[in-house]
Amino acid sequence: MKSYQMFINGEFIANESRKMISVINPATEAIVSEIPAGTREDVETAVKAAEHAQKSWAKLPAIVRAGYLKEIAQGIREKSEEIARVIAEEQGKILPLARVEANFTADYMDYMAEFARRYEGEIIESDRPNENIFLFKLPIGVIGGILPWNFPFFLIARKLAPALVTGNTIVIKPSSETPNNAFEFAKIVAKTSLPKGVFNLVSGAGSVVGNAIAGHPKVGMVSFTGSVEGGIKIMRAAAENVTKVSLELGGKAPAIVMADADLDLAVKAICASRIINTGQVCNCAERVYVHESVAEQFIAKMTVAMKNVKYGSPLEDETIDMGPLVSKQQLEQVEASVAKAIKDGATLVVGGKRADREVGFYFEPTVLINCRQNTDIMQKETFGPVLPIATFKDLDEAIELANDSDFGLTSSIYTQNIDVAMRACKEIKFGETYVNRENFEAMQGFHAGWRKSGIGGADGKHGLEEYLQTHVVYMQYNQNVK
Repeated sequence: MKSYQMFINGEFIANESRKMISVINPATEAIVSEIPAGTREDVETAVKAAEHAQKSWAKLPAIVRAGYLKEIAQGIREKSEEIARVIAEEQGKILPLARVEANFTADYMDYMAEFARRYEGEIIESDRPNENIFLFKLPIGVIGGILPWNFPFFLIARKLAPALVTGNTIVIKPSSETPNNAFEFAKIVAKTSLPKGVFNLVSGAGSVVGNAIAGHPKVGMVSFTGSVEGGIKIMRAAAENVTKVSLELGGKAPAIVMADADLDLAVKAICASRIINTGQVCNCAERVYVHESVAEQFIAKMTVAMKNVKYGSPLEDETIDMGPLVSKQQLEQVEASVAKAIKDGATLVVGGKRADREVGFYFEPTVLINCRQNTDIMQKETFGPVLPIATFKDLDEAIELANDSDFGLTSSIYTQNIDVAMRACKEIKFGETYVNRENFEAMQGFHAGWRKSGIGGADGKHGLEEYLQTHVVYMQYNQNVK
């Protein structure tokens, strides 16, 4: 069994006398590693190291900082297969998707490094003679990055890369469900020339380590990805010091299927969106609204598609479409969600129960129809391979139903009518809308939610600017100097 150590100020910290946390393979229920349960004192040490390192790190030219990111990216590529297997083992992600995550993370590091020569300040016109107004974009300082368990390796880069290239340093807390990949990342960093203290890794419970990071007076911004409940706790802890927060929280993405939609395309994309990472993706389709004239056809096709989903243990079979849920708790939550949906009047078409396997947290791909809008299955995030379906009469009703949600992360529509697509894009109140394709964002876009789906965002130039603050300088000068 592997045993990992926290990484603070460029060194791995010994585990003597530390409480340890067991990490479980959700496919086998076997313990695969143990990690240290960090303390508030560990956070204090890490933040001090990051604060000290940030002073000299910020003085480096951005292009020099970018070089370190590229060095880390190269280290990831050299270890990509090993990293993918670690992700698959601890999270239950299928191996092909784990490989995509590992390599996409390296690409993301390179992409953010390219902003070194591209992010800019401004010169603003003054109302006074003999004055220039300069707007500088400067680093915030120490960033706290608190990670989820569903795309744990990629989220390191999503928070670290823009932070570092803009002159910040960072303290990362991985999820206790899936921390091993973050420790492997630390091993890669340890072999690079990245200065000590620029990246720090503290593992442990969110109630201890997460709160300590969010509530630390020397942390300039907290970037958190996780549940709404977790985000609220982060905001409360950060409020004590009026610390900036950037939050990507839950989603309940609507998918609208119009009467003129290519049903085969819609079924393929929505099914893929629902089973990717076993349905544990906040931006993927969580509820479907299909036009009543094509509902019967759509449901029949979707039922076949979901029945044909192959699932199993990621490290034993690379041909599967889906692995287990991440934990026993997640399995029980999905099971309870489906049971309540049926109690609330939904009709079970396929799936609906734990898979018949001796070990592992598996749930069958599930389709529910006749789902009423005011029930939990249409309003609360399920985070599992469960697809609730309802019908609508016209576009007005579809948009109204889609917008009837506390969440506002992503959405999608399937239609061959450009007028319908454009109207939907303007009237659907979500941070992202996908037209005739699966829900999966690009690194150059901007991943940001409305309402309870979050504050701020990630990716692209707008995501980069989350890690910058402005300093305006009013410079009066003497025109008569010769």
